Amino acid sequence: MTPLFAEFGGRQIKSLGDGLLVEFGSALRATECAVRMQERVAELNAESQKEPLGLRIGLHVGDVVHEAEDVLGDTVNVASRLEPLAGPGGICVSGQVYEDVRYKIAGSFEKVGNLELKGLRSKLDVYRLRREPPRPEPVPPEDHRSRIAVLPFANISPDPRDEYFADGLTEELISVLSQLPGLRVIARTSVSQYKTAPKPVSVIGSELGVSSVLEGSVRKAGSRIRITIQLIDVATQEHKWAETYNRELEDVFALQAEIAERTAGALRLRLLESDRKALAGRSAPNLAAYELYLQGIAAAHRPSSEEIAQSIQYFEGAIRADPEFPRAYAYLANTLIFLAGEGVPAREAFPRARELVRRALELDPNSSEAHTARGNLALQAEHDWNRADTELRRALELNPNSSLAHFWYAMLLITLQRFDQAKAELHTTIELDPLWEFPQGWLSDAYALSGQFDTAIRLERTAMERDPGDLSHHGSIARICLRAGRFEEARREAALWVTTPTSADRLSWAILLARLGQPQDARRLLAEREAGSLVEIVSASVVAKLYASLGELDRAIDLLESCSEEVNDLWFHYQDGAFDPIRSDPRFLSLLRRMNLPAGASWNATPRGPGA
Repeated sequence: MTPLFAEFGGRQIKSLGDGLLVEFGSALRATECAVRMQERVAELNAESQKEPLGLRIGLHVGDVVHEAEDVLGDTVNVASRLEPLAGPGGICVSGQVYEDVRYKIAGSFEKVGNLELKGLRSKLDVYRLRREPPRPEPVPPEDHRSRIAVLPFANISPDPRDEYFADGLTEELISVLSQLPGLRVIARTSVSQYKTAPKPVSVIGSELGVSSVLEGSVRKAGSRIRITIQLIDVATQEHKWAETYNRELEDVFALQAEIAERTAGALRLRLLESDRKALAGRSAPNLAAYELYLQGIAAAHRPSSEEIAQSIQYFEGAIRADPEFPRAYAYLANTLIFLAGEGVPAREAFPRARELVRRALELDPNSSEAHTARGNLALQAEHDWNRADTELRRALELNPNSSLAHFWYAMLLITLQRFDQAKAELHTTIELDPLWEFPQGWLSDAYALSGQFDTAIRLERTAMERDPGDLSHHGSIARICLRAGRFEEARREAALWVTTPTSADRLSWAILLARLGQPQDARRLLAEREAGSLVEIVSASVVAKLYASLGELDRAIDLLESCSEEVNDLWFHYQDGAFDPIRSDPRFLSLLRRMNLPAGASWNATPRGPGA
């Protein structure tokens, strides 16, 4: 057990015959260690032919008195009284520990009671942790019959400006197919690249891990559309079915349901009557609203924030054309949340998105997109972790194929330091959207945050092999090495992270160098900011990291305290190692408590490099 104590920041005080007394810096880290200890005992018992070992663990939080090599006080007495109540293989905690960790640990707590314990003056609330079985990291399934990619539809309309219709129809069909039970549908982010860089079906199947590909073309002329579509088996290159549909434009909604049913039949998926009703029951807006909505979808997937901002006008037009169109409200809400702090000030984006979500759910209570937006607002704007959890879980119940909902749920879990669950959600996100780079970077972060530094570095190096031109991976590896105390390796990687003076990465680069004892660039950036010439910084938390890295601790906390609640993104940054110099400061801890964030660090404080 003893190697686990160091891994979770614990210090063994003494042995007590057949027991141990261990001190931790936080209730969360102590509970995480207790869970891992019981998992390790279970592993050893499974491997051994001897009589199984039954370990009991009691946890309490409070002040102790350090005397020589011992610790004394009521806290120790309480923990010793809780341990026998745990039972073999169990973990028993006091009410104080329960309040600190109940939303941050995989599993559930049952209340044992309000008990009188020997030697204690008053009764104590006691809880027992019921642990969930450890969830294995998802791997691509061996049988991919239920995995499909919808490639971008080709536009063969007489007017090239109708490109938006083909792009929007692709996204709509992905959304419809995502409702089919037992089917994994690759997200638009990963398939969109094949529009400009087409590849053979066999290569696409390998890159996306799918066994079937749906592809086709769209021709729009006036009020008529012609859609040619085919479902191809990746292994054999044979058509499972192919069809050409000539329809009126107003029939496009029924046609999407028909294509989904045909695809389900070809893949031998069993649809219940309720599934068919759900496919047929999607609201059909008027055609003017629908075309504006499709134009908004196409604009929302363009590369820059400025181009994405254009989609707002299209969605607003769709809502004006049909005020009863829930998907337009939900898509506009998610776009505003995405642009908050960049293309749209957060003070404007969040309240407006909140009203759009309310209206979307009035019109369609089962909108996965609207529940995703509501959960994201609870996370980013309201810092209501329980509400975020409820809404994002509901979004995933309604659409298990939503890579966006899986990703934001993972971000919530990382915020609450539930790293094992976060990694599982990120693996699922990547399974659904294998070429979306953002969740892959956060997967590396999740491993680093949980102390698995070598795995985190391996993931970054794998990503660098896929895109050798992206030098930011060197910066990520340098930060991981710094966290692990591998200073020379961190310096080597930081030196390879070449940035230009106009690069948005230069802030992170300067903070990293300051933490490695090279503060010149960070001080230059601060001078630019104070002179009013630094326009890249939009987050007070980033500037605070800059101050903290340079040892200007009071200025860092003053800046964090000046943030309004609605635009406060400390939840996103608070676990960054740059904040380690103020991590135990009472003012910083007060900020974390105000936002209901874990007050302790998710790791041991980073040792500063020589010269830092």
